Amino acid sequence: MIDLGKELKNSTLITSKTDLKGKVVYCNKDFIQYSGYKEEEIFGKPHSIVRHSDMPRAVFKLLWDYVQRGEEIFAFVKNKTKSGGHYWVFANVTPSFDTNNQIVGYYSVRRKPNAKAVEKIAGVYREMKNAESQSMEASLAVLHKILDKSKMDYNQLILTMQDKA
Repeated sequence: MIDLGKELKNSTLITSKTDLKGKVVYCNKDFIQYSGYKEEEIFGKPHSIVRHSDMPRAVFKLLWDYVQRGEEIFAFVKNKTKSGGHYWVFANVTPSFDTNNQIVGYYSVRRKPNAKAVEKIAGVYREMKNAESQSMEASLAVLHKILDKSKMDYNQLILTMQDKA
């Protein structure tokens, strides 16, 4: 069984906004509580401050590809706390647009993930991380093989995993 780390409450909604470069311009109290950082330690810093080293870089490449095209994306993410612990989230990241339909930043809401989904995705992420030692393309190929086998796109797969109890 995988270590879920600090478990989110069912009512938790970790929320943050970043600028176009991924620097935090807003975060809510749940973000502060679970990350262990103070507001002044977060604002203006790259959101990757909470990126756990177990996360494949390819997942974040995929995330950036989606949001920079103006699309939303869902993902399971293992975040690190200031003290070195971790917590898993089910994340939804969307671009924010101005009145001219130009992307001006990104908005993310994270909530409690389905524990069974985390068990499955953690294995996928380990395989992707191992492949990453070869290349980013090799890591993405691991994911694309799973997507091809499931006959789903990335968001469909993640949403299906979250919804299965």
